[in-house]
Parts: sequence; structure tokens; C-alpha cells
Amino acid sequence: MDEIIQPPEHPHAGPPYGYAADKDAYLRRLRRIEGQVRGIARMVEEDKYCIDILTQVSAVTKALHAVSLGLVEEHIGHCVMGAANVPDPEQRAEEIDFKVKEATDAIGRLLR
Repeated sequence: MDEIIQPPEHPHAGPPYGYAADKDAYLRRLRRIEGQVRGIARMVEEDKYCIDILTQVSAVTKALHAVSLGLVEEHIGHCVMGAANVPDPEQRAEEIDFKVKEATDAIGRLLR
């Protein structure tokens, strides 16, 4: 099994994050995905046909990618844009660089 990657420490005053307005929708989608994963486990327990299981794994993967892309968009729209509003020019540049690097690293992890 893959190990859960802990997020790096980052300077942020705390919530709300960019996804806060859509938090309930994200939670609904994630619960639906959770149910799909439980269904896949049940299929394996019941010795279902491998191609049918792979079809369901593909559906879950696509659903997780959709959630991931939404969160990346929220990060860029909220966190990166928020960094652009830092009053001090030097700190603003550092914050923007940091937030863009976070987004780039997250996208890189999604593509692996």
C-alpha cells in the first residue's frame, strides 16, 4: 500500500482555504468515492471478474482526479491569488513563489 504523504509546513493564517465555499460538495463527492471503494473491496471479496473490478477502479480514479483538479483550481484561485495581495512587495514575491511551487509540486504528484 502507498504511504500517506504528509503536507509540508506552510505559512498560512489558517482556514478558510479556497475550497471552503464548496466544502460540502467536496465532502459529498468524497463520500461517494468512499462508497465506490467499499464496493470494489466487496467485488474482490466476492471474486468478481477482474475486468469488472478494473472498470470500477478506473471510475474511482477519474472521480479522484476530478476532486484533485478542483482543489488545484481552488488553490490557484484563492491561495496563489491571496499571496498576490500581500502588501509588502518582497514578502508578496516570496509568498507567490511559494504558493506556485506548492501547486506545481501537487500537480507533479498527481501526474505520477
